[in-house]
Amino acid sequence: MSTPTLAVLVPLLPFLGALAGLLLGRSAPGFVRPLAILPTLGAAVLAVLVAVRQGGGKAIDTATELTPTGSVPIELSLHLDGFAVLVAVLVGLVATCVQIYSTAYLREDPRYPSYAALVSLFTSAMLLVVYSGDLMVLLVGWEIMGICSYFLVGHYWETEAARSASLKAFLVTKLGDVPFLIGLFALAADSGSFRITKILGTVAAGGLDHPTLIALLLLAGVAGKSAQFPLHTWLPDAMAGPTPVSALIHAATMVAAGVYFVARLLPVFAASRAALVVMAVMAAVTMVGSALAALAQDDIKRVLAYSTIGQLGYMTGALAVGDRAAAVFHLLSHGAFKALLFLGAGVIIHAAGTNSLAAMSRMDGLTKRIPDAFWTMSIALLALAAIPPFAGFFSKEAVLVAAEHAATGHSELAPGAAGWVVLVAGVLTALLTAAYATRLWLMAFRGRGAAAPDHGKEPVAMTGVLWLLAVPSIGFGLLAGPLADFFDGRELSPSLTTSVLGTGAAVVGAVLTYALWQRAEAKAALVPAGAAPAPDAVPASVAAAASAAETPEVDEVTHDHPVVPARPAADPGRALLGPLHRHAADGFHLDAVYDRVFVRPARAAAALVRFLDREVVDSYVRGAGLGPRLLGGLVRRAQTGNVQSYLSALLAGAVVLAIATAVLANVNAGS
Repeated sequence: MSTPTLAVLVPLLPFLGALAGLLLGRSAPGFVRPLAILPTLGAAVLAVLVAVRQGGGKAIDTATELTPTGSVPIELSLHLDGFAVLVAVLVGLVATCVQIYSTAYLREDPRYPSYAALVSLFTSAMLLVVYSGDLMVLLVGWEIMGICSYFLVGHYWETEAARSASLKAFLVTKLGDVPFLIGLFALAADSGSFRITKILGTVAAGGLDHPTLIALLLLAGVAGKSAQFPLHTWLPDAMAGPTPVSALIHAATMVAAGVYFVARLLPVFAASRAALVVMAVMAAVTMVGSALAALAQDDIKRVLAYSTIGQLGYMTGALAVGDRAAAVFHLLSHGAFKALLFLGAGVIIHAAGTNSLAAMSRMDGLTKRIPDAFWTMSIALLALAAIPPFAGFFSKEAVLVAAEHAATGHSELAPGAAGWVVLVAGVLTALLTAAYATRLWLMAFRGRGAAAPDHGKEPVAMTGVLWLLAVPSIGFGLLAGPLADFFDGRELSPSLTTSVLGTGAAVVGAVLTYALWQRAEAKAALVPAGAAPAPDAVPASVAAAASAAETPEVDEVTHDHPVVPARPAADPGRALLGPLHRHAADGFHLDAVYDRVFVRPARAAAALVRFLDREVVDSYVRGAGLGPRLLGGLVRRAQTGNVQSYLSALLAGAVVLAIATAVLANVNAGS
């Protein structure tokens, strides 16, 4: 079987699994789990085989015209280069892990059949985006992912939080998709094709008439899909969905799609230096802002959500300095350890009965209850903090090295300003990332207080997946050399300067956070039992109850909620952020800003339109019908149904006509 044929089967298998799951979910529930796991696993195996056959060599291109359009043709095409085949392997691996994990995590969920089918469809759509060589076919997968995210984030649709989060995710991403679609058509109009290879050929020949406009339009769609400032606000709220869905969205689908799209079309963006500067500024604001917000979150999943936004900022920053190899390298590395972090968080929520870090910090013995999650999440957090020799260190260093080259004028594509912006923001974010990773680890696993609830040993389907993902989280960075051919032949090795800067900043952030945590623990220990907490502290019982109320899965996947002592939580984030903590916890009030700038004016405009429609337009319509209605009323009064009245009226009318005739005759005779 040829490599293109195998590549076609990779997205096709999950799609067929999704279709079969939807059709048989109710009538044959015993087939649901095999239909969820086996097609996705088969796609992952085939993706590995395609990657081995492609081998990082020359890109494999094949196409057939889908339908004649009369102008720009739309083709079913495959473009298999080193980046595409590696990203497909990541998607297949993470999707398979999510499906296996979900069989245990959502084993009591009555809507599991539809959930599993949507996850398979989500996976198929992302694989279509990865392998597609035509932008219109890519757009199909792009939009299917948006629909799937709407249904999966709103899985617990009985709650207001899930309904609002799914609607917000859909609307915000669609807000970016409108200019994205315009940009695609403008790009096709300039190049005469939707085929990626032909578009890149046109760019190389200088054939784009409006490179800056096209790049900025496309960047708007990427910002929405990959949750970059200012269209990132939907991603933290999307934590209302099941935790395995969060792992899939954050690690291998949807948010990765935007970064991957820019990597595929990087020459289009590099044709405009202004667009690269805009991208660099967007990445810098996203990195620093999301890291600060992560330091102030109490929900463990929201910490990881803001972490994803920041790591995507690193990838966008690498693209802004013209290095797609570094961006995709970090995308692959991040996909492994972020999937591990979310699935590990699911185990913690399952065991602790809450997703509140404040409540976890008041529990004792959680580490012993879930040793698999403790060790694997420790590995993933070290990778997130970019501590050598874990995978995150090598991939983040690749980004910083690329920024350093651009800043010192060694990049042919990116301006020096973009390099300096990304480099400074990247080093600062490295410090903040290590700080919130350390804070999460300390509050989740080093709590003191009541004993953590014991639900017994976690299912193997959940813990086994964690250890599987721990392997690339540890060792993937070491494969940068052997996989150089897949990354445009570049060896993504760290430099001494960036290693000292990045690792030094991470160590400072971790040590400072640990010191502040110890001080906070000492202060909390001095507070007598039952004493009133600080004015800005969240009581333990309130934190646990709120986490269950805001995250419906807490009630579904746990059996009881712990009773924890109402003492102040030892949160080093408050000391680190100081007066900024309140603003960072609320995402710097961006939702409130958008509400005042966009939502309220839109609602006011809608109210005005409704008033004009009901009170003005409808008044004319009602007035047009009023005259005939009054005339009809007068005529109706003459229709009494009394024959004598009709004869009397007829006689009176005849008399009147006779008199009128006589008068007119006399007048005419006299004249």
